[in-house]
Amino acid sequence: MATRRLLLLSPASGLRGTKALGTPAVPGLRRGYSSADSSQYLHLSIVPTMHFQKSLPRLPIPKLEDTVRRYLNAQKPLLDDDQFRKTEELACSFEHGIGRELHEQLVAQDKQNKRTSYISGPWFDMYLSSRESVVLNFNPFMSFNPDPKAEYNDQLTRATNMTVSAMRFLKTLRAGYLEPEVFHLNPDKSDTQTFRRLIRFVPSSLSWFGAYMVNAYPLDMSQYFRLFNSTRLPKLSRDELFTDEKAKHLLVLRNGNFYVFDVIDRDGNIVKPSEIQAHLKYILSDNSAAPAFPLAYLPSENRDIWALLRQKLLDNGNEEVLQKVDSAVFCLCLDDFPIKDLVHLSHTMLHGDGINRWYDKSFNLILTKDGNAAIHFEHSWGDGVAVLRFQNEVFKDSTQKPAVTPQSQPAAVDSSSAVQKLSFKLNDALKAGITKAKQNFDATMETLTLDFIQFKKGGKEFLKQKKVSPDAVAQLSFQMAFLRQYGQTVATYESCSTAAFKHGRTETIRPASIYTKKCTEAFVRQPSKHSTEELQQMIAECSKYHGQLTKEAAMGQGFDRHLFSLRYLAASKGIPLPDVYQDQAYAQLNHNILSTSTLSSAAVNMGGFAPVVPDGFGVAYGVHDDWIGCNTSSYPARNVHEFLQCVHKSLEDIFHVLEGCYYIMFCTYFAIETLVNDYFLGLKSTFGFWGKTLQNRQGKMRDFYEWGKVLINSKLLKYLAVSFK
Repeated sequence: MATRRLLLLSPASGLRGTKALGTPAVPGLRRGYSSADSSQYLHLSIVPTMHFQKSLPRLPIPKLEDTVRRYLNAQKPLLDDDQFRKTEELACSFEHGIGRELHEQLVAQDKQNKRTSYISGPWFDMYLSSRESVVLNFNPFMSFNPDPKAEYNDQLTRATNMTVSAMRFLKTLRAGYLEPEVFHLNPDKSDTQTFRRLIRFVPSSLSWFGAYMVNAYPLDMSQYFRLFNSTRLPKLSRDELFTDEKAKHLLVLRNGNFYVFDVIDRDGNIVKPSEIQAHLKYILSDNSAAPAFPLAYLPSENRDIWALLRQKLLDNGNEEVLQKVDSAVFCLCLDDFPIKDLVHLSHTMLHGDGINRWYDKSFNLILTKDGNAAIHFEHSWGDGVAVLRFQNEVFKDSTQKPAVTPQSQPAAVDSSSAVQKLSFKLNDALKAGITKAKQNFDATMETLTLDFIQFKKGGKEFLKQKKVSPDAVAQLSFQMAFLRQYGQTVATYESCSTAAFKHGRTETIRPASIYTKKCTEAFVRQPSKHSTEELQQMIAECSKYHGQLTKEAAMGQGFDRHLFSLRYLAASKGIPLPDVYQDQAYAQLNHNILSTSTLSSAAVNMGGFAPVVPDGFGVAYGVHDDWIGCNTSSYPARNVHEFLQCVHKSLEDIFHVLEGCYYIMFCTYFAIETLVNDYFLGLKSTFGFWGKTLQNRQGKMRDFYEWGKVLINSKLLKYLAVSFK
C-alpha cells in the first residue's frame, strides 16, 4: 500500500489510490431531514464528511530557487544548447530580480489569506475568464462500466437507478454522512472501525494531525458542494458560478427538448423510485420532434457571444425557464440511439450532436438507448476528485442496491402534470444566434478525430514485478511514440492532484525529461547499440525520475502553478511582463502537444478529452492489472491512428526489454531483413532482367518477412528468451 499515490486528473481526471473511510453504524442526524431511512442515503458515516477540512494543511509555495531549477530541468530535453543557455540566463535573472520581489509578495499575500490556497483564486480566474467554448476545450467525460447484470442496462431501468443513487449521494453529502475522502498509506491501522470511533472525537481543528499519526491523509472536499444545483453562467469577460441548493427538480434532455420534475419532496426526501421511473418513462414515450432551433447549441459558443445571447433570452421573457435550467440538481441526458463501438462512445460522451446536452451544467449524466452511461462535466468549478468519487459511489450503489428492477412497474401517477416541458421564447436574433452556433459546433466537431488501443500483453502487475512505475512506463511509451512518428521530444503535460491540501487544485508533472529523451532515442534511433541490460537501466532511470516528479507535484512542489501565480500577480499589480515569460522557450513549454491524464476505477470504462492545442494530442489512458488502454484525440494537424500504432509498438519494445529478450528479438528481425534484402540483391545481379522481374514480387517475400516477425513475437521469441537467459 505504501506505493499508492495521489494523482492524475484530466484536463481530465481523477484520483488514484484514494479511498473513502468505510461504512459504519448509524449516527444521529446532523441536518433537519425527516428521517434516517437508510434507503435515502448511500451510507451513514460516524465521521462527519467535513471533519478534516478545517485542519487540512495549506498548499505550500515552493522556494523560488527550487521552482527555477525544476523549470530549467523541464526545458533541457526541449532545447538545444544555445537555446538552453538563453533560457537559463533569463530564468536566473528572474530568480534574483523581479521574480524575487513577486515571490515575496505572493508569500505575504498567502499569509494574509489562510482560508484558501495561493492557487485557488488565479485558477478560477483562468477557467472563468477564458472566452473559448467549454466544449472540447475544457469539458471531459468519464464513461461508466456496464451494470454487471445485463438486464439492468435497459435505458429506463438504469436511468432510474442512477438518478436515485445520485440523489442518495446528494442527501448523504448534505447531511454530513458521506465518508470523508482519505488516502490510506497504512490501511491496516487507519481504515478501521477503531480509528473511526477515535478520530470522530478529535476536534476538527486537530483531526488531520490525528489521521497523519497513522499514515492517513484526508483530502480536500471543498469542491463537492458544486456538484449539484450548479451551472456556469456566461458573462462578458468573466463567467460566474451559480449554485442554488434549495432547488428540488431534475433537468432532463431528450431529443433537444427540456423537461423538469421534482426528485426531492417537500419534506426533503427523495421522491419514490417508482415515481421517478414513471416520469422518465413518460419523457421517453414523448414523440415530440427536436426543436427547429435547439437551445442547447448556445452553451457551445464562444463565451462572450453566449453571454450576449443569454441576455437576449432573458430580455425576451425566458428568465423563469433559464432559472429552472440553471438551478436543477443536475442534467440527465437521454439519447435515442445505441453505441456502435468505443470510438462512437467517445464522440457521443465528449461532445454529442449538440442538441441534447447542457454543457454549462456542473455535470451531465448521459444514458444512451442501450444503457451506456457517462458523466460529462464542466471543469471550472472543480477537478476530477469530486466527480470520480461521485461516479464511484453512483456505480456501486446503482449496481449493488438498485432502486428498481427490470420487472418493476412505474408508479400509477399523473406524470403529465408532474413533468413540465420547458418552452423558450425565441425572436429572430436568437434564432440566428442558434443557427450560427450550430454551424460553428458542426464545423468544429468535424475536425476532431478519436481512436483507442488496448495493449493486452501486460499491465500493472507485470510492471510492478519488474520494479518500475506503471505510470512512468505509459508516459515513456508516449514519448517514444511521438519521437518515432515525428522525430521530436515535445512539451508534455500530466495532471496531478494537490487535494492533500486545503483548496488544492492540480499541479503539472512534466514527463518529458533528459532521461526519457535518452531512453527513447536509444530505442528508436540506436536499438543495435545498446544491450538489454543497458535499456533496462534506462527504463529504471526514467521510472525513478518520474516517481520523483510525481511526488513533488502531489506535495505542491512542482513549478508550473508557482510560475503561473507569479505571472498572475504581476498582471494584477500592473507590472510589465517579466522577460522569462516572454522567452519563446516558456511559450513552447506551455504549448502542451501531449496533454495526458489517467485514472483507475472499477466504475470507469474509459475517459476522454480533446487536445489543448491545435497541433496536439489529448491522451486519456489507464494502466490496468493485465492491460493498458489509451483513448486519444487529435485535430487534422496530427495523425492519431498512426500515433496509437507507435504507442503500441513502443509498449511492445519496452515489455520485450523488461522480459529480457529485446536483443534476441532485434537480432532476429535484423537477420530476417538482411536475408530478404540479400536475396533480392542476388536475384538482381545474377539474373539481370529476370532478376528484376522476380524482384517485382518482393511483396510476397515481404509477407513472409512479416509472418516471420509475428512468429518471433510469439512462440519462437518466448522459446529463445527461456533458452538464452
